[in-house]
Amino acid sequence: MTQRDVVFPPGRQALYERNRYSPAVRANGLLFVSGQVGSREDGSPEPELEAQVRLAFCNLNAVLQAAGCTFADVLDVTVFVVDPEAHFETIWKIVPEFWGQAPYPALTGVGVTWLYGFQFEIKVIAKLPEAGRA
Repeated sequence: MTQRDVVFPPGRQALYERNRYSPAVRANGLLFVSGQVGSREDGSPEPELEAQVRLAFCNLNAVLQAAGCTFADVLDVTVFVVDPEAHFETIWKIVPEFWGQAPYPALTGVGVTWLYGFQFEIKVIAKLPEAGRA
């Protein structure tokens, strides 16, 4: 069995252990980040949608940073949105705060009916920094 090279952001390991998944795994020069939601430290959803989206990006950035990456290293993004017709405009006005400049990563958007009490989730694949890069 292959040993997974898991990345944990500071202060959230108990949350991931309780829910039995890894926040991110390094493999073959890539970082595979599990879906990040706008969860508070205790795992509960941030109730207001705009704050929830911002917190999801902050949680994502904490995982990326723990692996030595930034959002600029992200190659592929998948977002999951409950009721995308109602929430897309609200969510998409926040995205530029975190997205950076073109060229943008590849994107897949998925409308879902349930996200464990959340309205938005983002998962990414990023390229890990090359050895020796600071």
